[in-house]
Amino acid sequence: MIPEFLFLLCFGLCVGQRDIRRDESLPRPSISAWPSWVAPANSKVTLRCSAPTMDGNFVLRKNGHPVESVPSPDSSGGLAEFHLADLKTRNAGEYTCEYYQRESPQIRSSTSDALLLVVAGNLPKPSLQAHQRGKVTAGEKVTLQCQRPEHLTGPILFALLKKGTSTPIQIQSPVGKETDFSLQNVAVDDTGDYSCVYFQRKAPFWASEPSDHLAIWVTGPTAAQRG
Repeated sequence: MIPEFLFLLCFGLCVGQRDIRRDESLPRPSISAWPSWVAPANSKVTLRCSAPTMDGNFVLRKNGHPVESVPSPDSSGGLAEFHLADLKTRNAGEYTCEYYQRESPQIRSSTSDALLLVVAGNLPKPSLQAHQRGKVTAGEKVTLQCQRPEHLTGPILFALLKKGTSTPIQIQSPVGKETDFSLQNVAVDDTGDYSCVYFQRKAPFWASEPSDHLAIWVTGPTAAQRG
C-alpha cells in the first residue's frame, strides 16, 4: 500500500519532470462505477478500473489530473477499486484510469474512456411518464418522456436510468424542456423500474434528483429466446 501511495504522489508531482513512457501495445483499461454513475450527495461510489493484466498498478484521474486515492486492499490482479465516500458536488467530473508496469522499464498504458460521475441533488427533479399504459407486449416500442421544470435554462443532457443497472440506458439532448427515450423491440428483460435525470454538459456538472420511478412490465419471450 505505502509504495503504491508514494508512486501516486510522485506521479502527480513529477509527471511534468519525468513522464513514464506510454506503450500503445498495452491493453487499454476500462472504468465503471458501482452502484451507478449517478450518485446522491453524501453517498459513496466505487470506481472500478480493470485490464487484462496481473502485473500493473492503476492510477485514477479526474479531469486529466491524478486523484490522491489508493486502490482498495480488496483489489485483485487486473482490477483496482477506488472508493469515494461522502460525495459532494466537487467530486463530479470525468474520470479515467491507466496502469503502469511494476517491472523495469516502467511503461504505462493508454488511458481508458472517460466515465462521467455526477452527484445528484443540485437541481429540481424531473418527471417521467410513458406514452403507453399498463403491460407492454414483447416486440413493441416503448416511449418514455422525461421533462424538466419550466424555469431552468442552460445546456443540459437527459439520461434514462434503470434500477439495478450501473450505466445509463440512453443519454440524449432535450427538445425544449423534455426528451423522448425510445426502447425499440422490447423484451421481458426490459421489465423494471426506470427513472431519469438531467445534468449540465460541462463543469461543475450539476445534476438533478432522479425522477420518481416508473415501472415497465413487458410480457412475452426474453431477448435470448427471441434469438
